[in-house]
Amino acid sequence: MQKFFGAKPTAARKALLLGAGFVVNPTLTLLSEAGVEVTVACRTLESAKQICEAVRNANPISLDVQDEAALDAEVEKVDVVISLIPYTYHPLVIKSAIRKKVHVVTSSYISPAIAELEKEIQDAGITVMNEIGLDPGIDHLGAIKIIDEVHKASGKILSFKSFCGGLPAPEASANPLGYKFSWSARGMLLALGNTARFYQDGHIKEVPGPELMSVAQPYETEHRGYAFVAYPNRDSTPFREKYQIPEAQTIIRGTLRYAGFPQVIRCIVDMGFLSQDTQDFLQHSSTPLPWKEATAKILNATSSSEQDLIQAIDSKHSFADTDKKDRTAEKKRIIAGLRWIGLFSDDPITPRSTPLDTLCATLEKKMAYEDDERDLVFLQHRFEIEHQDGKRETRTSTLVDYGDPKGYSAMAKLVGIPCGVAVLQVLDGKLSKGLLAPYTPEICDPLRAELEKRGITMKEETVA
Repeated sequence: MQKFFGAKPTAARKALLLGAGFVVNPTLTLLSEAGVEVTVACRTLESAKQICEAVRNANPISLDVQDEAALDAEVEKVDVVISLIPYTYHPLVIKSAIRKKVHVVTSSYISPAIAELEKEIQDAGITVMNEIGLDPGIDHLGAIKIIDEVHKASGKILSFKSFCGGLPAPEASANPLGYKFSWSARGMLLALGNTARFYQDGHIKEVPGPELMSVAQPYETEHRGYAFVAYPNRDSTPFREKYQIPEAQTIIRGTLRYAGFPQVIRCIVDMGFLSQDTQDFLQHSSTPLPWKEATAKILNATSSSEQDLIQAIDSKHSFADTDKKDRTAEKKRIIAGLRWIGLFSDDPITPRSTPLDTLCATLEKKMAYEDDERDLVFLQHRFEIEHQDGKRETRTSTLVDYGDPKGYSAMAKLVGIPCGVAVLQVLDGKLSKGLLAPYTPEICDPLRAELEKRGITMKEETVA
């Protein structure tokens, strides 16, 4: 069991931890070391038992959060519920917590469905703490620190850009996408369909999801060993208010990937592989189609020969990228990538009803982490600051962290540990009641201090 120094035993308190994902273990370990009695609930008892194995103060149970009576029965036994299940289920958990007057912590954004519960949360006198993982979470803690310092010195934040990537370490990135999955391939691919909105030079810009990869640009960082590209992610415009930077003319939050990723994804999108439409030929079968035939049907190609498949791709996708590279070389690279995935092969598909889910089944097999491989998290804020005397400064705040093949991945640690720290603060009564997220120094400063004790910190530098 991996140790995170700084946890101190407390009086016996109880928590219900919902989830079976990779971030659960670091959260459980931290709480166990602090003496918190944790009930780990998964849909299957076997999953919960595996998580609890060799962990003190951990009790596995089977629980379906959609069973209101069963959920209420477990919630009323504890002091706090940690919801690390998909965000769509958080409102069910919070409603149960309201009924039983129990606190809640999640690592997810405050969704509209959660926001609608704010008055009920206040009336119940409970704390519902959200957005305390990596992104969102650690990113907020680093941003609020610098924004608060600049404002206290009567300065202005003219521009705020924040990009985060969960990636394989460079030595583990040798595939056409430069990417591996430590979580759902479906979630990653669906995120590519979200429209991006952001402020740029005082104006709101909007990029529809299908065009997202077309606006990806090389990301210049002082860390010269990385070849990143960056693209905007979802809606950044609310952060002008959330971060209290009305003076900022540019506000962009986005995602980092390795160079080459956008071009391959653009081709996959144009081929129709992000479709969620159910197809008869992708249904479960004792004799599933070979990939080349499934690809031919998705493309409406004249045959399943590689030549005809490539011709069909040519009719749907332009291989000339934004950097004006040689079209032939770029096409060769992307086609080689599709071949590597297996889309032109005789290998049988794993049918999952839709093009998206059937592709995900293959990607999750071909692009999984090997036992000896590690992941990388790179998070960087870039501030353009105008000081009271008119002088300007470019300041960065950066987190670089690698996973441990014999322990936790960087992503698991950097989501799970902040969540666990927030749970301890809730149990210690250090957070106020109500619907919360880390957007103020009063919330952020103590959380950041606790994470620094555990070796999780963002490094600040003036670069211009």
